[in-house]
Amino acid sequence: MKFGDQLQQEIFAPWRLSYIQYDVLKNELKARQMDHTWNPQDEKEFVSLLENELEKVYDFVTAKLSEVEARISYCERTIQTFMNNPTWSSDQNWGIMDDALTEVLFDVNDLAKFTRLNYIGFKKIIKKHDKWTDLNLQQDFVPQLRNRPLDRQRFDVAIVFISALHDICRLQGKPRTGNSAAGGDQSAFERATAKYWIHPDNITEVKSIIMLHLPVLIFNKEKRFESSDSAISSVYFDNPDFDLYTGRLQRDEGAEAIRFRWYGPMSSKAIFLERKTHHAVWLNGASVKDRFRLNVDDVSNFVAGDLTADECAERMRAKGTDPKVVEDSHFVAQGIQTSIQEKQLSPVLRAFYDRTAFQLPGDQMVRVSLDTNLSFIREDNFDRSRRGSREWRRPDVGIDYPFGHLDDSECLRFPYAVLETKLQTHLGQKAPEWLTKLVDSHLVHEVPRFSKYLHAASYFFRERMPLLPWWLSEMEIDIRKPRSTNFGLTRSKSFKPLIDGQYRRAMETEERRMSMVADPSKSSEIKRRNSARSVVSPFEDALYAPVKPYALNDRSASASETLVGTPQEKQEHTSFYSPPTTKKNKKTDQPQFGEQVWANELPVNTEPTLIVSSDVPLDYGPFGKNRQSGQNMEMRNLGEPVVVSGKNKKDIRLNMDDSGSSFEEKKPTTWRRALGLGGNLVDDPNKKGAYVALKKIKIEPKVFFANERTFISWLQFAALLLTVALNLLNMGDYVSRIAGGIFIGISIAVAFYALYRFEKRAWMINRRVLGRYDDLWGPAVLCALLVGALIVNLYLRFK
Repeated sequence: MKFGDQLQQEIFAPWRLSYIQYDVLKNELKARQMDHTWNPQDEKEFVSLLENELEKVYDFVTAKLSEVEARISYCERTIQTFMNNPTWSSDQNWGIMDDALTEVLFDVNDLAKFTRLNYIGFKKIIKKHDKWTDLNLQQDFVPQLRNRPLDRQRFDVAIVFISALHDICRLQGKPRTGNSAAGGDQSAFERATAKYWIHPDNITEVKSIIMLHLPVLIFNKEKRFESSDSAISSVYFDNPDFDLYTGRLQRDEGAEAIRFRWYGPMSSKAIFLERKTHHAVWLNGASVKDRFRLNVDDVSNFVAGDLTADECAERMRAKGTDPKVVEDSHFVAQGIQTSIQEKQLSPVLRAFYDRTAFQLPGDQMVRVSLDTNLSFIREDNFDRSRRGSREWRRPDVGIDYPFGHLDDSECLRFPYAVLETKLQTHLGQKAPEWLTKLVDSHLVHEVPRFSKYLHAASYFFRERMPLLPWWLSEMEIDIRKPRSTNFGLTRSKSFKPLIDGQYRRAMETEERRMSMVADPSKSSEIKRRNSARSVVSPFEDALYAPVKPYALNDRSASASETLVGTPQEKQEHTSFYSPPTTKKNKKTDQPQFGEQVWANELPVNTEPTLIVSSDVPLDYGPFGKNRQSGQNMEMRNLGEPVVVSGKNKKDIRLNMDDSGSSFEEKKPTTWRRALGLGGNLVDDPNKKGAYVALKKIKIEPKVFFANERTFISWLQFAALLLTVALNLLNMGDYVSRIAGGIFIGISIAVAFYALYRFEKRAWMINRRVLGRYDDLWGPAVLCALLVGALIVNLYLRFK
């Protein structure tokens, strides 16, 4: 796709006028080229246009960032007010602030895409200019790009602040249990990891999606977060024969990777000496990463052997460190020092990246990290001296990405971000559903067993390597994928934020429902919490205004089959507020007529699917005869009440006519909207006395086309059968004419049956009827008729 078309396709409509006018610049460049030879005056005017566009875009980004910062500050002050004044701390107010933060998050995501798209636009138009004019504007325009650096805009800090405030709203001001720094000094990690590449176009969206489910992990909450806090640098060790590289690539038993890592700026005092071991013998074949902490001033002595593992352990004991920690650290230090001396290891290369980690504080069961600005820098002295003999890292390289002072032969800037998921599967931890959806989506590209060190070593020292990693071929392809589902962050036609194609409230309701289904014990806790709430804010008074009551029919739970997840007959829904229950008739166990019926009293089953817990779909039976008429069904919108009509009460469809309701009174929908159910409920065919939530759906044109293709396929078979029948009638004897007549009858029957099925399916699709769309009996009856006709023909022929 040409960039001009891509730009028009990805433009965010409210900001349309602030984008680079790529087509205008391109047409200006082309028109001048075609009119006359490019001259200095043309160059001056074109550069002036380019500078105006750059200034316009940069000023817009700056203004938007200031606006985002102001909105975050406002949310922070308001949340602080809620926490200091309990009377303001209501579900309604916390929900309002959470919505506001979601809006800010979507704006940050849109702004990141805006910035990158415009930056690519400027690069494209400058490259096109140099190609058409044989000039070098790309080099001459560097000062302007440095003064207004679109490629250096950082949105990490804003996302971290939004994450912290969003987590407070999620907990409604209660402190998060667990220590954020827990695991910082942990000596051993045993986790199952998976790695993925993220295209720069999708980085901010992926961060935002993860942030909605896991908070950004901040180790030092006493210090205000800065962009340098996310920097991580690691120096990898190997020998001139690259034995560690070969062992890791071949996944040899006991293969090691040794690196020295520090967090933040170069002035950081704490250095973590880490060792990754594949199938460690001391752990019965489990792969493990272990490490210990050392002061930066002691690292050189440790590498040279002047500081032994025993001395490190003695220092830790003198400080009163836990004996178990001392023992583990001594084991790791001794192993690393032994490997350095015996294998003659030395610093080979450095990896730098900015890491955003997502994890519940103190809970390492699920951890997700996203590494951006990944760069690799040579640290070896193989061909020339880059550091002193007693130095273990280069003094001329800091954390100033993109390391413009280094030559391309010294620095490799990786084009993608790296997403890493870490699960403690040995403790029974499974991937959350949202994480499974993310790694299966178009936003990520899986690269099993990707290694930063192996990739960098194979790039810088390819002539020394007998083997290369398999993923190098993946660097030649475009890892971007078309959006195939609604997963991700999008906006509605009115530019409202949509998460996975639905509004945030609907998504959270679905997540709570899934959590209740997965853990039934949570439902009782939710019920207890809901019944304990008795204070209603003015906002909630309006939301839960009394509605016209109605009586429920007495239903008994006699169905033996239940929906997937075993929903309860009277499942409590996690609404933000559930008023106290009312008295019920002891005989019928149902509300008295004239009493208010609330959400947590209704026998609601919010499982959105109507498939029973078996492989066979539920048969909804034939259609009822009592169909509604006199209404233009196709012009009605979704979201109307759903009724069960028909003789046997198995025909489920949307009620488009207020007068045709099968209930005694019009059911109230206020509580349904509050619960995010949209007012669409139908009787659960699997459990009497329960309802099933019906989701709003959009019918795509391809559904109608599929129905039409099925109809045409049946007609083709009928036409083929008719051709055979006419040949038998016109050119056969008496027996052949009888067989031809039978085949004509069958072809006519097939044609009319196909028309009937086509019309019936079209009627079901137009009315969003829940039922079977497949054909159970048609193909079987057709086969039986054909076999019968052949038998008759054979009988008459050989009689």
